[in-house]
Amino acid sequence: MSEKTKPYALITGASKGIGKSIAYELAEKGYPLLLVARSEEELKALSDELQVKYGIISDILSIDLSINNASLKVIDWIKMNNYSVGILVNNAGYGVWGNFSQSALGDQLGMMQVNMNVVVELSHLLVPILLHEKQAYILNISSTAAYQAVPTLAVYSATKAFVLSFTRALRFELSQTSISVTCFSPGPVDTGFAARAGLSALNKMAEKFNMQPDEVAKMAVNAMFNKKSEVIPGFTNIISVYANRLLPKAFIEKTAAGIYKI
Repeated sequence: MSEKTKPYALITGASKGIGKSIAYELAEKGYPLLLVARSEEELKALSDELQVKYGIISDILSIDLSINNASLKVIDWIKMNNYSVGILVNNAGYGVWGNFSQSALGDQLGMMQVNMNVVVELSHLLVPILLHEKQAYILNISSTAAYQAVPTLAVYSATKAFVLSFTRALRFELSQTSISVTCFSPGPVDTGFAARAGLSALNKMAEKFNMQPDEVAKMAVNAMFNKKSEVIPGFTNIISVYANRLLPKAFIEKTAAGIYKI
């Protein structure tokens, strides 16, 4: 497949972290990119670099996905420019740390909008477009937090459990079409997630267990192209997820509460 015939890959949360590294991975493979995030300056710098380094087409849209109807604006942008999209990477997301009852409701709802609603909205709006491709992909980025309740990250872990469940069901529904759907659930990654969430305790712990965005992105893209259903990167993360299934939930929640305590 030549570069000109390759469809665009739409990546949300593309300005930093895993999303940025996925952009590099796909650009290296010759895919034209549609990069979406809040920071126009960071997006433009990344887009310019990828175009020079890999010779691909890269366009950007600076938008706050936590705002209602943001997904509709993304789709309007795609249709207005007649982009042929063959890959959707739902990567945008963040966490809010703290006791639920003491956290601002607006912060929690904004997180739910980005972590869940945008994933559903973009998937629903883009499926008809993806179906035009001989082979298309949806890659949803979840988290190992999807596999357990996490006190002080109560809503965040619930949003990631939603993404995991939604992805598996959507994969089954689309199994007889040209669209392959993959859920990728990393553990701690050196992306600045803990700093944004206000989780200083995790910053210290993560230094020992962090995976790097580049290695995680490579695994995620490979999982997508290999049409995997559900992937957890890293041996330690796999063991922890399986332990969550075997050990009593009360024990797991108490342990998590100790790790993420305020």
